[in-house]
Amino acid sequence: MLLLAACGGSDKPASTASTAAARADCQKVAAPAPKGEQHLRRPTATLPAGKRYDVDLQTNCGTITIRLATGRAPRTAASFADLVKRGFYDGLTFHRIVHDFVIQGGDPLGTGTGGPGYSVVERPPRTLAYTRGVVAMAKTQLERAGTSGSQFFVVTGDDASLPPDYALVGKVTSGDDVVNRIAVVPRTADDHPFDPIVIQKVRVAAS
Repeated sequence: MLLLAACGGSDKPASTASTAAARADCQKVAAPAPKGEQHLRRPTATLPAGKRYDVDLQTNCGTITIRLATGRAPRTAASFADLVKRGFYDGLTFHRIVHDFVIQGGDPLGTGTGGPGYSVVERPPRTLAYTRGVVAMAKTQLERAGTSGSQFFVVTGDDASLPPDYALVGKVTSGDDVVNRIAVVPRTADDHPFDPIVIQKVRVAAS
């Protein structure tokens, strides 16, 4: 069961040149073993106000930096940062690649069905547009708007045309070339990349 409704994806294949470039720029690595079911407690702490929080996702295709939306989504940002600090995302993958739509990761099972063992609910701003570079949390269609666990997605199309139901995390501020690289990797018919896209290490820093 996919945790993000694919209501704006494109099945247009990437060009031969772009897929070849993606293969060249991404280091070939072994698929990590799934971490299994998680049973973490929901975090209660919030991030101190007055600071900016940047998350660096180091992958085998390069590093992506995300500026957390602490003002517009304080609960979601705090939960995401807490998972980062616990090392939750280290060794997970981007398990779903939909060209011109999103790249999705953060599942400890690697199947699109896993999570941290808890959920947070924080409805995103009604005016939120899921445009290129926006990072949000995935959820099932049956869950309430703004529900999140650990799975997140980065919008790779100009506009994913999603309703404002997916909790806001933040926005990519550096590593757009890495997002491009991941977005065009060869994939299977069910949107799994042929070669593993591994989130090797994730860190959060305040400034």
